[in-house]
Amino acid sequence: MTSRKTVIIRIILFAATAISLFFVPWLLVKAWILPLPDTVQEQLNEAVDHGFDGVIAYVDQTGKPPQYVAAGWHNKEKQIPAKPDALFKIASISKLYDAVAVTKLVDAGRLSLDKTVADYFPELVGRIEHADKITLRLMIQHRSGMPNFTDTPNFWAAPTQSFEESLALILDKPANFKPDEDYEYCNTNYLLINKIMDDELGYPNFQFIKEEILTPLNLKNTFGSLKEVNMDDVMSGYHVGHPYDLKEDEHGMLATAEDVGTFIRALNDGSVFAEGEQEIYSSIYKYEHAGWVPGYQSFAAYDKDLDAVTVEFYSTTDPKLYNWNLSEIVNSRIVKILEEQQNP
Repeated sequence: MTSRKTVIIRIILFAATAISLFFVPWLLVKAWILPLPDTVQEQLNEAVDHGFDGVIAYVDQTGKPPQYVAAGWHNKEKQIPAKPDALFKIASISKLYDAVAVTKLVDAGRLSLDKTVADYFPELVGRIEHADKITLRLMIQHRSGMPNFTDTPNFWAAPTQSFEESLALILDKPANFKPDEDYEYCNTNYLLINKIMDDELGYPNFQFIKEEILTPLNLKNTFGSLKEVNMDDVMSGYHVGHPYDLKEDEHGMLATAEDVGTFIRALNDGSVFAEGEQEIYSSIYKYEHAGWVPGYQSFAAYDKDLDAVTVEFYSTTDPKLYNWNLSEIVNSRIVKILEEQQNP
């Protein structure tokens, strides 16, 4: 016989579930519960039906031919279909390349993971709280506690255009936590890391990334900025509520899905590293990443069980990040499709 207490608990759980579903957009629920398609192409077509203007996926699974897949629009206004080999703004996936570059400079003795913001930027002592305790290692790991400059209200409406402008947004502001006492994803960390590399090298660090990472891996479709590419090759990006294509906004690195996938494979199998470097890298950063800037969502991951690299690009973002959650659902379903294909 069911006890009164059990009945009450069930009622509470039912109410909590109902409330949760009320606040979760039905589209996310629908995307999750739809029958799993047989192919990645069908899943991307479904993603377009969910509201993405364009989607690209690349799958590199050992023992199988690579999959180059696209759906929707490369350019909605011109009605140009999505292209699997389009260039895309990879946003924070670039942090993986930065971390590898730092690893190589540390291994060469040119940078130290234990040096602090105060060591690298003496002028910032008193301007950034705990500058004498925030090490390069903690910045790489997002454990510095510094405020995130891109969290500044309305930042994406008028993004900063220089290191100095970006840094000014967080100077003299209190830390969010003491160094190494918590984790918080923070673009200020990598703003400073890139400047540290530039100062040590004496030239823009993307040149070092190109020489030490891209060229050895034969990655000919990875670029440091829009200035280096043919704009027709760049996939258009759209933000819900914004009427214009965001393709011409500068947001750092661009690459094809295949180039990102080749890098992720090399990162995970260690072939991007010289002897002794992978041990350093493993102690400081992760082996997959995602990225977001207005109009562009990007994901790059490696599945050990499948021995598969998956890269997904989505050309539509929204203010409430529902599309981010939707992207993650689609990504998980792509992995399930690969699992089904491997074990029919």
